[in-house]
Amino acid sequence: MATLKHVGRIKNNQKKCCVVYRTLPGDPSNCLIVLTQSLDAGEHDALISLVDSATAQQSEELGEAMARAQLPDGRNMLAGFHTTGKFLKVATNQVEMTPNNTTTVPLDVLNNTIAEQKGVTINDLAIKNAKGETVPELTDAPVDATTAYTSTPDVLTDADLAAQYRSQADSMFKEAKRLREQAEELAPTKKSAKTKESA
Repeated sequence: MATLKHVGRIKNNQKKCCVVYRTLPGDPSNCLIVLTQSLDAGEHDALISLVDSATAQQSEELGEAMARAQLPDGRNMLAGFHTTGKFLKVATNQVEMTPNNTTTVPLDVLNNTIAEQKGVTINDLAIKNAKGETVPELTDAPVDATTAYTSTPDVLTDADLAAQYRSQADSMFKEAKRLREQAEELAPTKKSAKTKESA
């Protein structure tokens, strides 16, 4: 049976997720995930395609592969998900990895096993830069996008998720309105022509 790395679900509500980083720098009891249901169709398909790829399956962390992948609109996947608030910080003991349809492994147990096999601490599993220093990967992201790191480490409730969705919807509405205004400036809608024909 084929197995896939980086895929899992939230224990208490069974919502599917992809684990971007199994541990966080200086915060080994938390991980960074993307809830697949929080993505639009294009983003979802791009992420799942990446997870299925050899690049992601050969990467220690999904975030490494995401840093080299693009979303359908051309944005970098890792930065794009970060700046739009798609990342959630969740306690590792609240996430189950599901490498296939019959296997579940608690992420905190998996991290312990990997650390033991490598002869390091769980904190040493966190992402490292080229110098081998443990560092946050997305420190250059805009300030307003840091909610992924400052959100509660507990699993979000449905009410929390609903609030996030409403916020995203409001942002999208404002962006759509702005784009419509730009379109009108470039090529105004020809409503007057119809009015003259009917007169």
